[in-house]
Amino acid sequence: MTAPLLPHAGQPVLQFGTPLAGARAAMIMVHGRGAGARDILGIAPEIAQPGVAFLAPGAAGGTWYPQGFMAPIADNEPGISSGISVVHALIDDVLAAGIPGERVVLLGFSQGACLACTAAQRRPQRFGGVIVLSGGLIGPPGTAWSERGGLASTPVFFGCSNIDPHIPEARVRDSAEVFRRMGADVTARIYPGMGHLVNEDELGFARDLLATFVA
Repeated sequence: MTAPLLPHAGQPVLQFGTPLAGARAAMIMVHGRGAGARDILGIAPEIAQPGVAFLAPGAAGGTWYPQGFMAPIADNEPGISSGISVVHALIDDVLAAGIPGERVVLLGFSQGACLACTAAQRRPQRFGGVIVLSGGLIGPPGTAWSERGGLASTPVFFGCSNIDPHIPEARVRDSAEVFRRMGADVTARIYPGMGHLVNEDELGFARDLLATFVA
């Protein structure tokens, strides 16, 4: 039996906060490996602001792509392409609801962070923000990511531990530099000894960013 070309198409999208039709801003939240939309949506109440819609897609089987994010791209297809198409389709849905791109924020954790930031890199525009929690751009060592297109001062946040067992610090820094060269306003914070998790400082950044859209 042949695997579907887009394995993540048609999966449920969970929502929290203001309904999209009446929202002033939207955050697309991408979960990590072995988790689900409900898991990543669990942090929404901690960062929520009035007028913000939260949308969380789910990966088929709880995993966006099978190997580590630094494996050869072909080893992780069609998962990567399918996952990115889900994120891009949600961006289109938000825009169609009348929310401008500069009020659309992408947030992901771990595998979802890698997917979210790669989705932004492959679709450069002025976003409301890109928040990368324990993640980096997808690709094997030596990857030369396209820097075509501009992010027009999009706020981009990278947060990760210096001892994260899944995300090398060097990849986080390399990814941040790619986004800087694409014109993003990058904040990169490396947390000594933290491990693979989300901390209050990262949540605070997300909360403060969303507050700027509804002030």
